[in-house]
Amino acid sequence: MKPFMQRRLLLALGAILPWAALAQPGVDRPQPRLPTEPLVFETRDGRRLAFTVEMALQPEQQMIGLMFRPEVKPDEGMLFDWGSPRESSMWMRNTITSLDMVFIAADGRVHRIAERTVPHSLATVSSNGPVRATLELAAGTAERLNIRVGDRVLHRIFGTAP
Repeated sequence: MKPFMQRRLLLALGAILPWAALAQPGVDRPQPRLPTEPLVFETRDGRRLAFTVEMALQPEQQMIGLMFRPEVKPDEGMLFDWGSPRESSMWMRNTITSLDMVFIAADGRVHRIAERTVPHSLATVSSNGPVRATLELAAGTAERLNIRVGDRVLHRIFGTAP
């Protein structure tokens, strides 16, 4: 290819590629719904609270999470499985609805709850200790259902399938 044509091609690609980079989940739209599994909270007073959770298992899925989702239904959420215990640090970039974040230890116990996180915030929401998973629920769910630190989560990743 002649140098003149190469320069024109590079200029054209330079104009197109930034727009193509924007047209992807997490940048300007939500990711498709992920596969779901049942999850149950077993509260300290013996109640069992059933949820259907999307499973964010891959780093790309975890990075996008619930970005651009207009709502999270009251009995649904997204479970981020970290594979092994680690510090979990989340943020609300491109997340347009407030969430409750439930940090769950390797034994399936609720370690920490961050309630009513701020949409679009870049502030870090941390587990404050190693956890196996993070569960995102609709804002206010923990308070509405009286979910507290120490409650047990039944799910296959904790060896306690509901």
